[in-house]
Amino acid sequence: MAEQNTDSTGVPTVGVALLGMGTVGREVLRILGQAESDFTARIGGRLEVRGIAVSDLSKPREGVDASLLTDDALSLVRRDDIDLVIEVIGGIDYPRTVVLNALRAGKSVVTANKALVAAHAIELSDAADSSGADLFFEAAVAAAIPVVGPLRRSLAGDKVNTVMGIVNGTTNFILDAMDKRGASYDEMLAEATALGYAEADPSADVDGFDAASKAAILASLAFHSPVSFDDVHCEGIRNITAEDIRAAKAAGCTIKLLAICERLVDGQGGESVSARVYPALVPLTHPLATVSDSFNAIFVVAEYAGRLMFYGNGAGGAPTASAVLGDVVAAARNVVHGGRAPGMSTYANLPVADFGEVRTRYHVDMKVQDRPGVLAEVASTFSAHGVSIKTVRQEEDSDGARLVVITHHAAEKDLEDTVEALKKLDAVKNVRSVLRMEGN
Repeated sequence: MAEQNTDSTGVPTVGVALLGMGTVGREVLRILGQAESDFTARIGGRLEVRGIAVSDLSKPREGVDASLLTDDALSLVRRDDIDLVIEVIGGIDYPRTVVLNALRAGKSVVTANKALVAAHAIELSDAADSSGADLFFEAAVAAAIPVVGPLRRSLAGDKVNTVMGIVNGTTNFILDAMDKRGASYDEMLAEATALGYAEADPSADVDGFDAASKAAILASLAFHSPVSFDDVHCEGIRNITAEDIRAAKAAGCTIKLLAICERLVDGQGGESVSARVYPALVPLTHPLATVSDSFNAIFVVAEYAGRLMFYGNGAGGAPTASAVLGDVVAAARNVVHGGRAPGMSTYANLPVADFGEVRTRYHVDMKVQDRPGVLAEVASTFSAHGVSIKTVRQEEDSDGARLVVITHHAAEKDLEDTVEALKKLDAVKNVRSVLRMEGN
């Protein structure tokens, strides 16, 4: 707490340190200034930005009081007049040091840093618990979409079984445009870059790393168990082709990059957690299939609440700032009035399941010889590995035949083994693509 926590009129004040002045940081500062009286009324005290940490002091920042700027975030959060820290720097190592120092000093932290939370959620939460500070990170998962709060509070009396969602706007824009226009991945990545959806280096998005960080956070919250980024099986969308999109349509589906968090139960009733990210076929009847452009959506299945879906802008300066400031209001209220928000509970401590044990379905597209007995050989290969076939579609091809097989649910390791065995069959010229199916 600051030594002086009221202004000259006796109104309580909350000293704020803003770390980062990128797209989100600028929006946070703008909205704080624009709606100052509203925030005071909502909090019961006045927010006062007392320092802003930036990486380059020489960079001009129009409308920002230069006396507030510093390039030493660590010293800023250690100041006695700082009660609340807003971290929107990004990255992991340095923000971790700064945020831990703030929390250990009893200063509440609001962060939008998904990579930091995914990598060090338990350490940060323990530091907050030890000092009695608050740690908020609504903006770290899906910007303006409120899902962290519902998982921590609204569904605290329920049992969440599945959290599945589209949590990366860039990849959804690319896949949605490929679906609607029949364009290639490379064409749509170039357009996404030109529009500012994709960075110059799009790896974090298109390789699934951004979604994997968010999946780790969601799984930890939903299942009250520690799940880190390294626990998440991760695949991206670079290999998705226009032909894959056409095959998905023929199966009554669309392709989405999904973050999937599941509570698994084995034959003896033992529970474990699965967190994974990959492109998958989603039936057009599923609510997630309708999520278009760069929008995000998170689908939750709970024991008593049933099916819920949270939808909206999952990225961008203003939407992310909205989520940050929602957390700021909650944290500042606690500074002014006392009390503390629910912490990050990991009491269940469920193990992370081996990816090979996860049960899913495969859509296998292969080129085969056009002769009698081929279908029987293929079906026998699936059967030999304990995988049941749901549907088969056969089409004539220029120099053979095309066979598309959709399986029933089976263990991932059995499905993988089946595909490897298919590749060795003389009857199979090549396995053109293998995609998972989710949502049914």
